[in-house]
Amino acid sequence: MNNDRRKVVLIGTGMVGMSFAYALVNQGGICNELVLVDVNKDKAMGEAMDLNHGLAFAKSNMKIYAGDYHDCKDADIIVIAAGVAQKEGETRLDLLQRNTEVFRSIITPVVKSGFDGIFLVATNPVDIMTRVTYELSRFGASRVIGTGTSLDTARLRYLLGDYFTVDPKNIHAYVIGEHGDSEFVPLSQVMLATKQVSEILSDPRNSYTADDMNKIEEQVRTAAYKIIEAKRATYYGIGMAITRIVKAILGDENSVLTVSAKLCGEYDSRGVFIGVPCIIGRNGVKEVLELSLTEDEKEKFRSSAKILDESFDGLKM
Repeated sequence: MNNDRRKVVLIGTGMVGMSFAYALVNQGGICNELVLVDVNKDKAMGEAMDLNHGLAFAKSNMKIYAGDYHDCKDADIIVIAAGVAQKEGETRLDLLQRNTEVFRSIITPVVKSGFDGIFLVATNPVDIMTRVTYELSRFGASRVIGTGTSLDTARLRYLLGDYFTVDPKNIHAYVIGEHGDSEFVPLSQVMLATKQVSEILSDPRNSYTADDMNKIEEQVRTAAYKIIEAKRATYYGIGMAITRIVKAILGDENSVLTVSAKLCGEYDSRGVFIGVPCIIGRNGVKEVLELSLTEDEKEKFRSSAKILDESFDGLKM
Protein backbone atom coordinates (compact mmCIF):
# COMPACT_ATOMS: atom_id res chain seq x y z
CA MET A 1 0.00 0.00 0.00
CA ASN A 2 1.24 3.46 -0.93
CA ASN A 3 1.25 5.14 2.50
CA ASP A 4 2.92 8.37 1.39
CA ARG A 5 0.27 9.49 -1.10
CA ARG A 6 -2.79 7.99 0.64
CA LYS A 7 -4.76 7.93 -2.58
CA VAL A 8 -8.48 7.12 -2.71
CA VAL A 9 -10.49 6.52 -5.87
CA LEU A 10 -14.25 6.96 -5.63
CA ILE A 11 -16.29 5.17 -8.29
CA GLY A 12 -19.80 6.59 -8.48
CA THR A 13 -20.50 10.29 -7.90
CA GLY A 14 -24.13 10.05 -6.84
CA MET A 15 -25.42 11.31 -3.49
CA VAL A 16 -23.76 8.55 -1.45
CA GLY A 17 -20.41 8.91 -3.18
CA MET A 18 -20.37 12.68 -2.95
CA SER A 19 -21.52 12.69 0.69
CA PHE A 20 -18.45 10.56 1.36
CA ALA A 21 -16.21 12.88 -0.68
CA TYR A 22 -17.56 15.94 1.13
CA ALA A 23 -17.03 14.34 4.56
CA LEU A 24 -13.53 13.26 3.53
CA VAL A 25 -12.55 16.77 2.49
CA ASN A 26 -13.95 18.40 5.63
CA GLN A 27 -12.49 15.98 8.17
CA GLY A 28 -9.00 16.59 6.85
CA GLY A 29 -5.79 14.62 7.05
CA ILE A 30 -7.27 11.27 6.02
CA CYS A 31 -5.94 11.21 2.48
CA ASN A 32 -4.21 13.68 0.19
CA GLU A 33 -5.41 12.53 -3.22
CA LEU A 34 -9.01 11.86 -4.25
CA VAL A 35 -10.00 10.73 -7.74
CA LEU A 36 -13.62 10.81 -8.89
CA VAL A 37 -14.68 8.26 -11.51
CA ASP A 38 -18.14 8.08 -13.03
CA VAL A 39 -19.73 6.81 -16.23
CA ASN A 40 -20.90 10.42 -16.59
CA LYS A 41 -17.49 12.04 -16.96
CA ASP A 42 -18.89 15.58 -17.07
CA LYS A 43 -20.55 15.06 -13.69
CA ALA A 44 -17.30 13.76 -12.19
CA MET A 45 -15.49 16.84 -13.52
CA GLY A 46 -18.14 19.16 -12.13
CA GLU A 47 -18.06 17.52 -8.71
CA ALA A 48 -14.25 17.76 -8.61
CA MET A 49 -14.40 21.45 -9.48
CA ASP A 50 -17.03 22.10 -6.83
CA LEU A 51 -14.96 20.40 -4.10
CA ASN A 52 -11.74 22.09 -5.18
CA HIS A 53 -13.36 25.53 -4.98
CA GLY A 54 -14.06 24.95 -1.28
CA LEU A 55 -10.59 23.70 -0.32
CA ALA A 56 -9.61 27.13 0.98
CA PHE A 57 -12.19 26.63 3.75
CA ALA A 58 -11.31 23.01 4.50
CA LYS A 59 -8.78 21.39 6.82
CA SER A 60 -7.47 19.29 3.95
CA ASN A 61 -4.71 20.03 1.51
CA MET A 62 -5.91 17.56 -1.09
CA LYS A 63 -5.49 16.95 -4.77
CA ILE A 64 -8.99 16.31 -6.18
CA TYR A 65 -9.68 15.51 -9.82
CA ALA A 66 -11.88 13.52 -12.18
CA GLY A 67 -10.15 10.50 -13.60
CA ASP A 68 -10.62 7.05 -15.07
CA TYR A 69 -9.73 3.46 -14.28
CA HIS A 70 -6.06 3.99 -15.16
CA ASP A 71 -5.85 6.17 -12.03
CA CYS A 72 -6.63 3.11 -9.88
CA LYS A 73 -3.19 1.58 -10.43
CA ASP A 74 -1.47 3.23 -7.46
CA ALA A 75 -4.54 3.84 -5.27
CA ASP A 76 -4.71 2.61 -1.69
CA ILE A 77 -8.49 2.24 -1.58
CA ILE A 78 -11.20 1.96 -4.21
CA VAL A 79 -14.58 3.06 -2.83
CA ILE A 80 -17.49 1.76 -4.92
CA ALA A 81 -20.72 3.72 -4.59
CA ALA A 82 -22.01 3.03 -8.11
CA GLY A 83 -25.09 1.04 -9.00
CA VAL A 84 -28.51 1.09 -10.60
CA ALA A 85 -31.81 1.92 -8.92
CA GLN A 86 -34.62 -0.58 -8.60
CA LYS A 87 -37.28 -0.25 -11.30
CA GLU A 88 -40.99 -0.42 -10.59
CA GLY A 89 -42.10 -4.06 -10.56
CA GLU A 90 -38.52 -5.31 -10.57
CA THR A 91 -37.61 -8.09 -8.14
CA ARG A 92 -34.70 -7.78 -5.73
CA LEU A 93 -32.90 -10.56 -7.58
CA ASP A 94 -33.38 -8.75 -10.91
CA LEU A 95 -31.83 -5.65 -9.34
CA LEU A 96 -28.96 -7.73 -8.00
CA GLN A 97 -28.35 -9.20 -11.43
CA ARG A 98 -28.22 -5.77 -13.07
CA ASN A 99 -25.90 -4.43 -10.37
CA THR A 100 -23.67 -7.47 -10.81
CA GLU A 101 -23.22 -6.53 -14.47
CA VAL A 102 -22.45 -2.94 -13.44
CA PHE A 103 -19.83 -4.25 -11.02
CA ARG A 104 -18.33 -6.46 -13.69
CA SER A 105 -17.82 -3.35 -15.82
CA ILE A 106 -16.07 -1.69 -12.86
CA ILE A 107 -14.01 -4.45 -11.25
CA THR A 108 -12.49 -5.77 -14.49
CA PRO A 109 -10.78 -2.50 -15.54
CA VAL A 110 -9.80 -1.70 -11.93
CA VAL A 111 -7.95 -5.02 -11.61
CA LYS A 112 -6.45 -4.64 -15.09
CA SER A 113 -5.02 -1.27 -14.06
CA GLY A 114 -2.72 -3.08 -11.61
CA PHE A 115 -4.61 -1.96 -8.51
CA ASP A 116 -3.32 -3.78 -5.42
CA GLY A 117 -5.09 -2.05 -2.54
CA ILE A 118 -8.41 -2.47 -0.77
CA PHE A 119 -11.93 -2.51 -2.16
CA LEU A 120 -14.56 -0.78 0.01
CA VAL A 121 -18.12 -1.34 -1.22
CA ALA A 122 -21.08 0.87 -0.29
CA THR A 123 -23.59 -0.13 -3.01
CA ASN A 124 -26.71 -1.90 -1.75
CA PRO A 125 -27.48 -4.66 -1.06
CA VAL A 126 -24.01 -4.17 0.32
CA ASP A 127 -23.28 -7.65 1.71
CA ILE A 128 -24.05 -9.35 -1.59
CA MET A 129 -22.32 -6.70 -3.69
CA THR A 130 -19.22 -7.06 -1.52
CA ARG A 131 -19.25 -10.79 -2.18
CA VAL A 132 -19.68 -10.08 -5.91
CA THR A 133 -16.63 -7.79 -5.73
CA TYR A 134 -14.65 -10.55 -4.03
CA GLU A 135 -15.62 -13.12 -6.68
CA LEU A 136 -14.93 -10.82 -9.61
CA SER A 137 -11.65 -9.40 -8.31
CA ARG A 138 -10.21 -12.61 -6.86
CA PHE A 139 -8.55 -10.47 -4.19
CA GLY A 140 -7.84 -11.87 -0.74
CA ALA A 141 -10.91 -11.68 1.49
CA SER A 142 -9.22 -9.30 3.94
CA ARG A 143 -8.91 -6.71 1.16
CA VAL A 144 -12.58 -6.72 0.13
CA ILE A 145 -14.82 -4.93 2.64
CA GLY A 146 -18.39 -3.67 2.64
CA THR A 147 -19.80 -0.90 4.81
CA GLY A 148 -21.97 -3.62 6.36
CA THR A 149 -23.82 -2.59 9.51
CA SER A 150 -21.45 0.25 10.41
CA LEU A 151 -24.16 2.88 9.96
CA ASP A 152 -26.77 0.70 11.69
CA THR A 153 -24.41 0.38 14.65
CA ALA A 154 -23.94 4.15 14.78
CA ARG A 155 -27.72 4.59 14.74
CA LEU A 156 -28.05 2.07 17.57
CA ARG A 157 -25.46 3.79 19.74
CA TYR A 158 -27.08 7.16 19.16
CA LEU A 159 -30.52 5.86 20.18
CA LEU A 160 -29.20 3.98 23.21
CA GLY A 161 -27.21 7.03 24.31
CA ASP A 162 -30.36 9.12 24.06
CA TYR A 163 -32.36 6.50 25.99
CA PHE A 164 -29.87 6.16 28.85
CA THR A 165 -28.83 9.84 28.70
CA VAL A 166 -25.21 8.88 28.08
CA ASP A 167 -22.68 9.93 25.44
CA PRO A 168 -23.08 7.39 22.58
CA LYS A 169 -19.29 6.96 22.60
CA ASN A 170 -19.70 5.22 25.97
CA ILE A 171 -22.25 2.78 24.60
CA HIS A 172 -20.69 -0.46 23.37
CA ALA A 173 -23.19 -2.24 21.14
CA TYR A 174 -23.36 -3.73 17.66
CA VAL A 175 -25.89 -4.40 14.95
CA ILE A 176 -24.85 -7.59 13.15
CA GLY A 177 -26.04 -9.70 10.24
CA GLU A 178 -27.38 -8.55 6.89
CA HIS A 179 -27.54 -4.81 6.29
CA GLY A 180 -31.27 -5.17 5.84
CA ASP A 181 -34.42 -6.61 7.35
CA SER A 182 -32.74 -9.60 9.04
CA GLU A 183 -30.15 -7.57 10.95
CA PHE A 184 -30.40 -7.68 14.74
CA VAL A 185 -28.92 -6.43 18.00
CA PRO A 186 -27.33 -9.07 20.24
CA LEU A 187 -28.60 -7.64 23.53
CA SER A 188 -26.30 -9.93 25.49
CA GLN A 189 -23.36 -7.89 24.15
CA VAL A 190 -24.70 -4.38 24.83
CA MET A 191 -22.77 -2.48 27.48
CA LEU A 192 -22.91 0.97 29.04
CA ALA A 193 -19.24 1.61 29.74
CA THR A 194 -18.30 -1.66 31.51
CA LYS A 195 -21.79 -2.52 32.79
CA GLN A 196 -23.98 -4.92 30.85
CA VAL A 197 -27.29 -3.38 29.82
CA SER A 198 -29.04 -6.67 30.66
CA GLU A 199 -28.08 -6.04 34.30
CA ILE A 200 -29.44 -2.50 34.12
CA LEU A 201 -32.73 -3.76 32.69
CA SER A 202 -33.13 -6.33 35.46
CA ASP A 203 -32.57 -3.75 38.21
CA PRO A 204 -36.02 -2.93 39.71
CA ARG A 205 -34.77 0.48 40.86
CA ASN A 206 -34.95 1.98 37.36
CA SER A 207 -37.57 2.31 34.64
CA TYR A 208 -35.56 0.86 31.75
CA THR A 209 -37.24 -2.12 30.06
CA ALA A 210 -36.52 -4.88 27.56
CA ASP A 211 -39.57 -3.71 25.58
CA ASP A 212 -37.86 -0.36 25.08
CA MET A 213 -34.78 -2.18 23.79
CA ASN A 214 -36.94 -4.01 21.25
CA LYS A 215 -38.44 -0.70 20.14
CA ILE A 216 -34.98 0.80 19.70
CA GLU A 217 -33.88 -2.22 17.67
CA GLU A 218 -36.92 -1.79 15.43
CA GLN A 219 -36.14 1.93 15.04
CA VAL A 220 -32.65 1.04 13.86
CA ARG A 221 -33.95 -1.59 11.44
CA THR A 222 -36.53 0.74 9.87
CA ALA A 223 -34.53 3.99 9.97
CA ALA A 224 -33.59 3.88 6.29
CA TYR A 225 -37.22 3.34 5.24
CA LYS A 226 -38.34 6.38 7.23
CA ILE A 227 -35.57 8.57 5.82
CA ILE A 228 -36.34 7.45 2.27
CA GLU A 229 -40.03 8.14 2.83
CA ALA A 230 -39.21 11.65 4.04
CA LYS A 231 -36.46 12.64 1.57
CA ARG A 232 -36.31 9.81 -1.01
CA ALA A 233 -32.77 8.65 -0.19
CA THR A 234 -30.18 8.27 2.55
CA TYR A 235 -26.65 9.50 2.00
CA TYR A 236 -25.15 11.69 4.76
CA GLY A 237 -24.91 8.94 7.37
CA ILE A 238 -23.44 6.35 5.03
CA GLY A 239 -21.07 8.96 3.62
CA MET A 240 -19.68 9.52 7.12
CA ALA A 241 -19.53 5.76 7.75
CA ILE A 242 -17.43 5.26 4.60
CA THR A 243 -15.14 8.07 5.74
CA ARG A 244 -14.70 6.42 9.14
CA ILE A 245 -13.70 3.10 7.55
CA VAL A 246 -11.26 4.79 5.15
CA LYS A 247 -9.71 6.64 8.08
CA ALA A 248 -9.25 3.37 9.99
CA ILE A 249 -7.54 1.76 7.01
CA LEU A 250 -5.21 4.60 6.00
CA GLY A 251 -4.38 5.38 9.63
CA ASP A 252 -3.70 1.71 10.43
CA GLU A 253 -5.90 2.23 13.50
CA ASN A 254 -6.82 -1.38 14.28
CA SER A 255 -10.27 -0.02 15.14
CA VAL A 256 -13.28 -2.28 15.67
CA LEU A 257 -15.98 -1.54 13.08
CA THR A 258 -18.99 -3.56 11.98
CA VAL A 259 -18.19 -4.10 8.31
CA SER A 260 -19.27 -6.70 5.80
CA ALA A 261 -16.51 -9.30 5.83
CA LYS A 262 -16.09 -12.87 4.67
CA LEU A 263 -16.58 -15.50 7.37
CA CYS A 264 -14.27 -18.50 7.46
CA GLY A 265 -15.85 -20.57 10.20
CA GLU A 266 -16.70 -17.72 12.58
CA TYR A 267 -20.30 -17.88 13.82
CA ASP A 268 -20.44 -21.39 12.25
CA SER A 269 -20.57 -19.78 8.78
CA ARG A 270 -18.32 -19.96 5.75
CA GLY A 271 -18.14 -17.99 2.51
CA VAL A 272 -20.84 -15.45 3.30
CA PHE A 273 -20.05 -11.72 3.54
CA ILE A 274 -22.02 -10.26 6.44
CA GLY A 275 -21.91 -7.43 8.97
CA VAL A 276 -19.77 -8.37 11.98
CA PRO A 277 -17.34 -6.53 14.28
CA CYS A 278 -13.86 -6.61 12.74
CA ILE A 279 -10.47 -5.15 13.54
CA ILE A 280 -9.68 -2.82 10.63
CA GLY A 281 -6.18 -1.64 9.78
CA ARG A 282 -3.82 -0.87 6.93
CA ASN A 283 -4.34 -4.22 5.22
CA GLY A 284 -8.10 -4.31 5.61
CA VAL A 285 -9.74 -6.87 7.88
CA LYS A 286 -7.11 -7.91 10.40
CA GLU A 287 -9.48 -10.12 12.39
CA VAL A 288 -13.16 -11.00 12.58
CA LEU A 289 -14.21 -10.72 16.22
CA GLU A 290 -16.58 -13.53 17.16
CA LEU A 291 -19.06 -12.39 19.82
CA SER A 292 -20.28 -14.79 22.48
CA LEU A 293 -23.89 -14.98 21.36
CA THR A 294 -26.79 -16.67 23.13
CA GLU A 295 -28.49 -19.61 21.39
CA ASP A 296 -31.34 -17.35 20.30
CA GLU A 297 -28.89 -14.81 18.89
CA LYS A 298 -26.97 -17.56 17.09
CA GLU A 299 -30.18 -18.66 15.41
CA LYS A 300 -30.93 -15.10 14.30
CA PHE A 301 -27.44 -14.86 12.83
CA ARG A 302 -27.78 -18.18 10.99
CA SER A 303 -31.10 -17.03 9.51
CA SER A 304 -29.56 -13.77 8.33
CA ALA A 305 -26.58 -15.57 6.77
CA LYS A 306 -28.93 -18.01 5.03
CA ILE A 307 -30.86 -15.14 3.41
CA LEU A 308 -27.61 -13.69 2.04
CA ASP A 309 -26.40 -17.08 0.81
CA GLU A 310 -29.65 -17.77 -1.02
CA SER A 311 -29.67 -14.33 -2.65
CA PHE A 312 -26.10 -14.76 -3.86
CA ASP A 313 -26.74 -18.29 -5.11
CA GLY A 314 -29.53 -16.92 -7.32
CA LEU A 315 -27.10 -14.72 -9.24
CA LYS A 316 -25.58 -15.64 -12.58
CA MET A 317 -21.89 -14.96 -12.09
